[in-house]
Amino acid sequence: MDSVSGGSCPSKATIHGKTVIVTGANTGIGKETARELARRGKVPNPEGGRIILACRDLDKCEAAAKEIRGDTLNHHVDARLLDLASLKSIRAFAKKIMEEEERVDILINNAAVMRCPHWTTEDGFEMQLGVNHLGHFLLTNLLLEKLKASGASRVINVSSLAHIVGHLDFEDLNWERRPYDAKAAYCQSKLAMVLFTRELSRRLEGTPVTANSLHPGVASTELGRHTGMHKSIFSSTVLGPFFWLLIKTPKLAAQPSVYLAVAPELSGVSGKYFNALREKDPAPQAQDDEAAQKLWAYSAQLVGLEETKALKAGSPVEITDPQSS
Repeated sequence: MDSVSGGSCPSKATIHGKTVIVTGANTGIGKETARELARRGKVPNPEGGRIILACRDLDKCEAAAKEIRGDTLNHHVDARLLDLASLKSIRAFAKKIMEEEERVDILINNAAVMRCPHWTTEDGFEMQLGVNHLGHFLLTNLLLEKLKASGASRVINVSSLAHIVGHLDFEDLNWERRPYDAKAAYCQSKLAMVLFTRELSRRLEGTPVTANSLHPGVASTELGRHTGMHKSIFSSTVLGPFFWLLIKTPKLAAQPSVYLAVAPELSGVSGKYFNALREKDPAPQAQDDEAAQKLWAYSAQLVGLEETKALKAGSPVEITDPQSS
């Protein structure tokens, strides 16, 4: 089973003295990632690891934080409101983090929407592109200065194996001209996450911050609630038994994120894609530097970020947020 699942994180490293943010952490993979990192940060003094659960439903977020504190005995687990479908909410969350937190050592962009109906975000973006990519793109950029100031920080973007069939249509990324295809939109958003990681890593060269993306595996979580598989008699009776042999528990699916967050051997490793616990080459379209740079510029325009100088390969990212000026 471990050959399918990838197994548990091989590193026993702790996160003492570090601050971690996990988006979408009130359920599923995000919650189990936060739980495991909280356990690795438990010490009876202020130097223990601090975990910030960032979720759109604050009540569920606070309940998850309380559960994790009780389970791990790490009392430095907090809940914060973050709705990735709202640029206003993202800016408010980032502003609070920048003002109130001394450091951010690990940012795990975990939250996702999968194959939902043709919904749009508060700002008019197709929901999967808006939440899975654009929301995390803005959040990461707004926290970059704090990440850089904290030393050897890590950005971890949870993508999906689905990126291999993803395609970026720069003429219609927001699905305004084509008939909506929920599956294709999801794959596009996950390809965008890998390309975003690649370009972010390039721009962070010369800084101590790293950025990597991963496929956690197929897990039994609420993410698949829109896929309809459980409603199909054929899927549930014929495919179901085989499907469940391959599916991971959320705890097991959290292990790649934990590994990328803590493993000492990954210090300095950046711009890579991991399938479970192993570094692998992503799909060819996810290795397209021109597309990665084009996506960055397009994304920055959509979310209202303005680059303050022309960035060359290897130069640190420098971004201003017009909303804060």
